[in-house]
Amino acid sequence: MTHRNVRMAGIYIHIPFCKQRCSYCDFFTTTECEKRDKYVLSLCDEIDARKDYLQGQPIETVFLGGGTPSVLLSKHLMAILDRIYFIYVYGNNREVTIEINPDDITPDYLSVIKACRFNRISLGVQSFNDMELRLLNRRHDAQSAIYAVKLLQQAGYDNINIDLMYGLPGQDLKTWEKTLRQAIDLQVQHISAYHLTYEKGTPLYKQLKAGNIRPVDEEMSNRMFEMLMDMLAEAGFEHYEISNFARPGLQSRHNVAYWNGTHYLGLGASAHSYNGVSRRWNRNMIVSNYWTSGFKIEVLDEKMKYNDFIITRLRMMKGMDLNELTTLFGESLKTYCLRQAGKYITNGLLQYADNCLRLTRKGIFISDGIMRDLIQ
Repeated sequence: MTHRNVRMAGIYIHIPFCKQRCSYCDFFTTTECEKRDKYVLSLCDEIDARKDYLQGQPIETVFLGGGTPSVLLSKHLMAILDRIYFIYVYGNNREVTIEINPDDITPDYLSVIKACRFNRISLGVQSFNDMELRLLNRRHDAQSAIYAVKLLQQAGYDNINIDLMYGLPGQDLKTWEKTLRQAIDLQVQHISAYHLTYEKGTPLYKQLKAGNIRPVDEEMSNRMFEMLMDMLAEAGFEHYEISNFARPGLQSRHNVAYWNGTHYLGLGASAHSYNGVSRRWNRNMIVSNYWTSGFKIEVLDEKMKYNDFIITRLRMMKGMDLNELTTLFGESLKTYCLRQAGKYITNGLLQYADNCLRLTRKGIFISDGIMRDLIQ
């Protein structure tokens, strides 16, 4: 596996602060924004202490996610990025992304993110329907999301992602089409679209269990996903991963790296790291020693590595290279994989060509089941 050592690596930085909690979110977040100063100090300590985790691999991507990284002040962002830029060697064309809530975008904030050298912006829009946004407890409305995109474009940003959600209670094809049309009309470069899931303990989950809301049925969910694929294809987007669509050449390099097995360092409370041998994740607590005590490490055996390979590579529309599978895991696991895939190839749910397995359009709808059958 020495070929992995020459790959670029990535850094993910988790910012857990939010001004308010979304009704669907089960990520590790907090509204205790008064703790930002101490958290950033601890985060900078972690950046220094874990500088050898990636063993000198050049950094190709940096991603600030959350939570809501845009609730950080200029001094916080500068402190974090200055430490990262000082310590790590970068590739010639690095991608530096920050997740931003639309109503945090102002002319003043644009000068901040420009100074920090962010060159890719991911906006948590979720919907262009105000009723749906209220259901999700988002703190922006549709108009402020549109305004945010236009401000970014006027400032020269030409690598903008919009996150969208579908399968929302009360949503129908007409409202979903209107949201998609608005996203397309904004001429952004990337769209990530995720079906709502009811995570245990979230306000939406509690409303579901109480019978106050009804989920969309499977047929409607499938029709929404078909509309998503058709409208974005017609608009010139490439469907490169199950939930992700990009204009040519503008895929999320950070996320593609995850799906291609690239090593990454996760910094911040609850953040996960991967170095090809093991996975490590930090505590879900905002305390000064969140990263030195209570972290967990999972050493990966060959079975776990094979399963990860199947699940990540098959998410990509380019498919899973069986030559790579053979190189990493041997001929016997390639044979096992193809045997398990046989019925899906026969039924037109997987395509087998050029020694590669790919999900077909029909196969995408049951991708989880296909992956379960291909893993050990």
